[in-house]
Amino acid sequence: MDAINLMVEEHKNIKLMLKIVRKVSLDIMNGGEVNFNEFDKIIDFIRNYADKHHHKKEEDYLFNKMVEEIGPTAEKVVNQGMLVEHDWGRLFIRRLDEALKDLKEGKEEAKLDIVANAVGYTNLLKDHIHKEDNVIYNFARRQLKAETLEKINEECESFEEETIEEAKKYLDILTDLVKKYEIEMEE
Repeated sequence: MDAINLMVEEHKNIKLMLKIVRKVSLDIMNGGEVNFNEFDKIIDFIRNYADKHHHKKEEDYLFNKMVEEIGPTAEKVVNQGMLVEHDWGRLFIRRLDEALKDLKEGKEEAKLDIVANAVGYTNLLKDHIHKEDNVIYNFARRQLKAETLEKINEECESFEEETIEEAKKYLDILTDLVKKYEIEMEE
């Protein structure tokens, strides 16, 4: 297994969900009703596939090794860049979830917060993924020792084996939403 290639592939799945989130947000802006069931699926996917499954590999395996082995440059990029953006993403999703609860309680203005946080999340993640795919991962490949990269591969492979069924559940959710919203698949 090439863990970095796997992370790039996972980014493709996450970008599909970002397209869905934008489409759902546009529907709301165009006067459509908020589909709470769809948002539950979206938030579940983001929290469990994008964050717990994908970001865990980055944070626990790749980024930690980068900071340990590469030093101050990696520490700055990881701790003041990538991890901060992961936390911002979590904040957008927490606020999105709160806004959905507010709307369920009849607070009509919460629609504004739903769209704002949903779109804020998509914009953040789109840029974040671009940086990881085109800068961070390449930096890691160039700077980490071959044995360190192999260790990351082994750790990620073990993690994948442990979580394969759960990951499949979220990919099934994604597939259903991609079909429903007629989203173009990434190449």
